[in-house]
Amino acid sequence: MSKIRKQDALDYHSSGRPGKIEVVPTKPYASQRDLSLAYSPGVAEPCLKIAENPDDVYKYTSKSNLVAVISNGTAVLGLGNIGPLASKPVMEGKGLLFKIFADIDVFDIEVDASDPELFIQTVKAIAPTFGGINLEDIKAPEAFEIERRLKAELDIPVMHDDQHGTAIISSAALLNALELAGKKIQKVKILVSGAGAAAMSCAQLYYSLGAQLENIYMYDSKGLICQERTDLDELKKMFAVHKKSVPFDKAFKNMDVFLGLSKAGLVSKDMIKDMAKDPIVFALANPEPEINYKDAMSVRKDIIMATGRSDHPNQVNNVLGFPYIFRGALDVRATTINEEMKLAAVKAIASLAKETIPEEVIEAYGEKNISFGREQIIPKPLDPRLIYYVAPAVAKAAMDSGVAKNPILNWEAYEDELKSRLGLDNKLVRNITTKAQGNPKTVVFAEADNVKMLKAAQISYEEGVAFPILLGKRSLILSLIEEYAIELPEVTIIDPKEDAEEERRIQFGKEFFERRKRKGITEYEAIDLMRARNHFGAMLVDQGLADAMITGLTRSYRSALKPLLQIIGVEKDVNLVAGMYILNTKRGPLFLADTTVNLNPNAAQIAEITQNVAKTIRKLKITPRIALLSYSNFGSSPGDDAEKMGKAATILHETNPSLIVDGEVQANFALNSDLMNEKFPFSTLANKDVNTLIFPNLSSGNIAYKLLQQMTDGDAIGPILIGLKKAIHVVQLGSSVREIVNMVKIAVIDAQNK
Repeated sequence: MSKIRKQDALDYHSSGRPGKIEVVPTKPYASQRDLSLAYSPGVAEPCLKIAENPDDVYKYTSKSNLVAVISNGTAVLGLGNIGPLASKPVMEGKGLLFKIFADIDVFDIEVDASDPELFIQTVKAIAPTFGGINLEDIKAPEAFEIERRLKAELDIPVMHDDQHGTAIISSAALLNALELAGKKIQKVKILVSGAGAAAMSCAQLYYSLGAQLENIYMYDSKGLICQERTDLDELKKMFAVHKKSVPFDKAFKNMDVFLGLSKAGLVSKDMIKDMAKDPIVFALANPEPEINYKDAMSVRKDIIMATGRSDHPNQVNNVLGFPYIFRGALDVRATTINEEMKLAAVKAIASLAKETIPEEVIEAYGEKNISFGREQIIPKPLDPRLIYYVAPAVAKAAMDSGVAKNPILNWEAYEDELKSRLGLDNKLVRNITTKAQGNPKTVVFAEADNVKMLKAAQISYEEGVAFPILLGKRSLILSLIEEYAIELPEVTIIDPKEDAEEERRIQFGKEFFERRKRKGITEYEAIDLMRARNHFGAMLVDQGLADAMITGLTRSYRSALKPLLQIIGVEKDVNLVAGMYILNTKRGPLFLADTTVNLNPNAAQIAEITQNVAKTIRKLKITPRIALLSYSNFGSSPGDDAEKMGKAATILHETNPSLIVDGEVQANFALNSDLMNEKFPFSTLANKDVNTLIFPNLSSGNIAYKLLQQMTDGDAIGPILIGLKKAIHVVQLGSSVREIVNMVKIAVIDAQNK
């Protein structure tokens, strides 16, 4: 896992607009008429409709897609009772997860009420605002009563994720682990370490799945929950089926399943050795499990293990459940989240883990193959199928159990709606990161005496995507490292101008001279050019001493690009390089080219650029749907730019008939499939959601992407240099640290492919 420093976390939350979420209007508001419709007098009409029929609130307001994430801050993560104000960053973070994984809007509500009755009455009073309530970070045993009361007294879905999220995900993992071990849940002995909200809910759900109470041994801080105890509350008494206490370490003898929701270091290797054949160990304490993964695996080769950590197989992560459970509940307007819905989620998650894993997921995690087995008993959090596996299962269970007020009639249409709810923007960035982490490369940072480059190098190293080589003036790099507390252990620093590099300068220079001696350069000049970072860095990559390079932060794009073309050159069968930007939008990633290199390409060059762009997009496991842009639609307005884009389309249709591409077409038609289908149904882009825009010249491409970049909130990745032999990319002058890091990941993936 990448190291997170205190200051990094503080900067993340405070930079720009403080916090992690915002409210965004969903209706036009540009004109006075819009405002009159949004508020007075237009707002009176939906108000009157809702007064006549309260259910119309779902028709005229955002209630149907709005969840409250509510806490009193009495049990925050591993931080304990830190109060409502201090819990707000966590609640905002939960809201962010709801949005990015299931397109659910969230208001986070922090309630200053440690008294359960006051908390219950407060939540009840504000409940009309919301379509669902997600209770979060409330301490046990009060959490049990708070959830029970709110579920009984409200007619919207209520769930305490700390209890049920872990229970649902671990139950799915347990079902699959038992199948692999050849054991039945009705017969296995289960040892539970911890008796808090999550542990209780897990044990109860295991019981619902068929586990026998006499086979569940639950331990709290005072020992085994058993009949001789006199300090048990009503919830714990359910599991007090054993007469006498047994020491914790002795209880492992012949135990089939261990569930840990307690604290690190409680379980030893010897305890794991004592367990039955094919032991199932869920050590879920965070951030450190009850027993270290490597320690447990070292003593039992037949073990099936899960933890709460992302750096080991089988991460029990609540994000596999809660976004999709609420999605399904909201979509059928469920009045509650009942046992049937939770069990449906368990079975859907367990089922998905056994399905063939899509190539995009395998690549995202940098694996050669992922398949159902001891290291894949639950799905990966980045699996895009979760939303349309889990949400429909939950929705159907709500309908079958009679708690759905708005039943789904067309399941195929519902699945399509779920797939379209989320663009690939966040998934794309996460997948790029994970793929880069799967096979990190050595990356030259050619302007490392700039603090942005140093910070990008540090983040790239800590995220596990790159091994940096810092290129620049050594003394300045070292002073910046000290001044900004940059942590790059054992990093390689190269100053091309130092005497120590003279031999390599001469070697690189002579090699460069051999390639350019008929291009007006002398050997002396070639060797002298190796003092320049871009020339020296490009030669490091060219000679196989590094895998990739990032440059361009402090100089014009063309001046940075020139030595790369001279030293590296283009790939086989490529005649010209091009620059492509990825803009992450609500409709998904939008690919734009050429935005940085070719001033005024002709029709044949446009066709080549398009083919090379399509090839690059496919490597990201996305199908390109390409519009060749102009001021004209299919010959409607004559002119050089329009005609060459039309000719380029003809070339592509003849040479690459399977490619989804057409033009010339105006941008508004390209980005509006309904408009395209209405006016130009003959086009190959009719009924297609275009995700790639090819521009007629550098001027239009550069202006368009910079306008879009400033007007959208998503990540911008680029410019990705397409066509070079080696993985070298030129960032834009003045790029942010985040933009540089994204380009490092692209460069690493490029190097993997090359």
